[in-house]
Amino acid sequence: MAVSTAVLKLSPRVKNVITFAQNVATAMTGNPHFPSPTPTLATFQADVAALNTAETAVLSRAKGAVETRNARLAVVRTDLDNLRSYVQGVAAQASPSDAEAIIESAGLTIRKVTARNKPALAAKQGSVSGTVTIAAKAVAKRAVYTWEYSTDQKTWTTLPETFQAKTGVSGLTAATTYYFRVQSMTKEGLGTWGDVVSLLVK
Repeated sequence: MAVSTAVLKLSPRVKNVITFAQNVATAMTGNPHFPSPTPTLATFQADVAALNTAETAVLSRAKGAVETRNARLAVVRTDLDNLRSYVQGVAAQASPSDAEAIIESAGLTIRKVTARNKPALAAKQGSVSGTVTIAAKAVAKRAVYTWEYSTDQKTWTTLPETFQAKTGVSGLTAATTYYFRVQSMTKEGLGTWGDVVSLLVK
């Protein structure tokens, strides 16, 4: 399932940041989704106005204007980040379909993050040649895992049982394909052997 996340796409140009911040302030003003934003919109608008004034001073080459502008810019960036967090919090309480509309109604951009399902079993190269790390999807808070490996899926070698859903294998022959499987035992009883995964060991 995709999760909608509010993101800030801020331009390196100060003038563009000011325009973006003004748009966010306008979008959130009177918006029923956001009754109590942090910071308040009045504070945010005052900070944006102060940045706008400081940027004008920079363009007129006033002495010390750049330092003042940069300080004001940092304040507005912090305000925007806090508002983004606030909007995200509101959206998180809504249904996924409504969350997008809520985020967009604040003048923010959406990034969709797809939740990745962890595979039932995965094998990856270890840090040393001839070693492999195997990880399974945990089946319960308390479970015992039995691991086996094979080069032909006929003769299996059993590894020590673990209470964690992962283990390591060493002493394997490089440039050989190995097959791995796992079986778990919980208070419900002994499970069946799961899917077999293969890995060409380096």
